[in-house]
Amino acid sequence: MEGKTLILEPGALRAFLMGRDERIKTLEISLARPGESVRMICVKDVIAPWWKMGDFQSGAGRLQVLRNCAVVTCGRIVGFQEGIIDMSGPGALYSPFAGTINIVLEVEVVAGLSPHAHEEVLREAGLAAATFAGQPLRDVEADEILTWPSEADSSMFSHLPRVAYLYPLLSQGLLHDTYVLGENANAGLPRLISPAQLLDGAIISGNCVSACDKNTTYHHQHNPILHELCREHGQSLNFVGTVITHEPTRLAAKEAAAAGASELIRSLAPDGVIISKEGFGNPDTDQMMLIRTLEQAGIKTVALTDEYAGPDGCSQSLADVTAEADAMISVGNANERIVLPPMQRIYGPVKDLNKLAGACPQGLRQDGSLEIELQGIMGATNQLGFQPLRCREV
Repeated sequence: MEGKTLILEPGALRAFLMGRDERIKTLEISLARPGESVRMICVKDVIAPWWKMGDFQSGAGRLQVLRNCAVVTCGRIVGFQEGIIDMSGPGALYSPFAGTINIVLEVEVVAGLSPHAHEEVLREAGLAAATFAGQPLRDVEADEILTWPSEADSSMFSHLPRVAYLYPLLSQGLLHDTYVLGENANAGLPRLISPAQLLDGAIISGNCVSACDKNTTYHHQHNPILHELCREHGQSLNFVGTVITHEPTRLAAKEAAAAGASELIRSLAPDGVIISKEGFGNPDTDQMMLIRTLEQAGIKTVALTDEYAGPDGCSQSLADVTAEADAMISVGNANERIVLPPMQRIYGPVKDLNKLAGACPQGLRQDGSLEIELQGIMGATNQLGFQPLRCREV
């Protein structure tokens, strides 16, 4: 909306959110701008404001998205996870959300809720706030219009390398959940899905996991792998399809998911496959199973992963490996430590700060500075490649 200003009335948003869910006890709404001395802690999710012109999540019609703005939900830790976003200082260099204008929701739920209900309240509040903030977009002409290829387009570019995308979603239960078209990702996966549906908001995060490699809803809305494949379709490659799959906990379920996803990928007859990931440790096995199965079927793979190699980078960085994984892209070492300076304003429950995954014992210092691993910074080592870290050969 170049040359236009979005005006958001906090009182109206508060009344809207409080009125739709009686499980919200208190709600504070603030604004955090790039460069400000602001730290958000115990961040649950980040969502882009949007407005759908047509059937929601169908892939048809137009989805209006506010690019430089996000809704950030914060609240008491449900599990020992979550993360922080710094809007300035060295921490801001590691999170893409230091560059967005953030509508911050600090949500306290009523007493007695189960952990799953607590997570649901904050997830739904964030989505509702993003829709509320996106309403003005229905009457605004977009500055940029992007179109996505349909499945039929692949037949037009038979002379180009056939590339598919395998998109694993964290779906382990125990507050490690993702939702596809409103259903938990444990149901009905793996499956083929169009890029238009995916970029139309088909995937919603419900994960209470380590911040560095968590795919927030914002990440799913702006998946850079999908964006790049769509941009290059018909130019340097033939994007033949996307398979979404899940990352379960039990070995038998992992084997079944890998076999099913690999079968769907083979049905696309690709020359190569890009494989992303969410989470670490347990999901390392899912990724390695997929790589091994596809490589043994004669399909080349390239995969993105972060590493947990210890603060000095000298420890084993992945929980599982396979000889076929010979084209891996590292998006960073989540165990790297950083000291963040004190901030003038802090949003979120400070008392839960040392419970964050990646927090160091007595990491919060008397002057307000904070020692923490990159693991605790939202999006620092995102395995969709949606993060500011870069590497160079030395």
